[in-house]
Amino acid sequence: MRDVAVIGVGMTKWGELWEKSLRTIFVETALLALDDAGVDRIDSMYVGSMSSGLFVGQEHIASLLADYLGQAPVPSARVETACASGGLALRLGFMEVASGMSDVVLVSGIEKMTDVSGYEATYALGTAADQEYEGYHGITFPGLYALIARAHMEKYGTTREQLALVAVKNHLNGSKNPLAQYPFKITVDSVLNSVLVADPLRLLDCSPITDGAAAVILCPIEMARKMNKPVVKITGSGHATDSIALSSRKDITWLEATYQAGKRAYAMANKKPKDIDILEVHDCFTIAEICVIEALGIVEKGKGGKAAEDEITYLEGKIPVNTSGGLKAKGHPVGATGVAQVIEIVKQLQGEAGKRQVKNPRIGMAQNMGGSGGSTVVHIFERE
Repeated sequence: MRDVAVIGVGMTKWGELWEKSLRTIFVETALLALDDAGVDRIDSMYVGSMSSGLFVGQEHIASLLADYLGQAPVPSARVETACASGGLALRLGFMEVASGMSDVVLVSGIEKMTDVSGYEATYALGTAADQEYEGYHGITFPGLYALIARAHMEKYGTTREQLALVAVKNHLNGSKNPLAQYPFKITVDSVLNSVLVADPLRLLDCSPITDGAAAVILCPIEMARKMNKPVVKITGSGHATDSIALSSRKDITWLEATYQAGKRAYAMANKKPKDIDILEVHDCFTIAEICVIEALGIVEKGKGGKAAEDEITYLEGKIPVNTSGGLKAKGHPVGATGVAQVIEIVKQLQGEAGKRQVKNPRIGMAQNMGGSGGSTVVHIFERE
């Protein structure tokens, strides 16, 4: 198996992109990645997208986007595993280059979510939950994560203020990211006084509805070493699944798929949690970041809330988490999130993250999660 590097990244500002279509957003982003990589051809491409059919009424986007990028007839595939679609697209692109089937692969993620009403967006996102056992009874993702949050608070003593501090930290990071949807700071009081969505979660505990895309270019390590830029290689990749319905899990405060995907990525990269210098995780809700860093072994089980309180996960902390602003501030166009996480890790490892740059990171991790944890993809990156 060949070693694989990321040689190009592309992302535009996320938000409510009323004036742009799905294909326009994708092409702009993909061209940025191609330009950054310094290549004018690809051997294949993968597109992560959760629900283009429900959001913009367009399926068969793999062919559509390859055509509008001017890359047809290259093989192109759309990848779907809820909000982890982008992360899984990266895994498939990584496997294709590592196997030797292709040398240059474009991996992208995209979602255009604001062309529908709030009700329709909620319905589309809700299809990632168990329709018979959860959706039928009216629960939505804020409600599911509220159940997780309440259980975590009861079991481990996690406080409402600790949840708020996750949002405060990520908005602080996002205020330094010019591509973030919400690049501004917030306070604990503003979180605690925002509209109640599903007790104990409030509006500022929740990631937003977002339009956006992200793209990266992968190639064999030997090709990357010939370029005049720091080499960032993918050293670990893990993927795992769990039951979708919370009622089928032994402990809803524990993300088993994240634990298993992380375990596989650590083993492949020959790394341990203590080796990770920087981390992007799937903070669709503040409680999600808390549970994820526990499942990945970054902190002890039950200590995720205290990590933000003690500033362990801040930019200057022991293990910076979500330096991009996370889903909370950067935005969450569901199919694109996993690829955007990779872009942040690559920029950090290359020393090109601007005002949010962490001091000399060498090993980074990205964790992308679908639904309420029913699927997770984890990748580990290392700077040569």
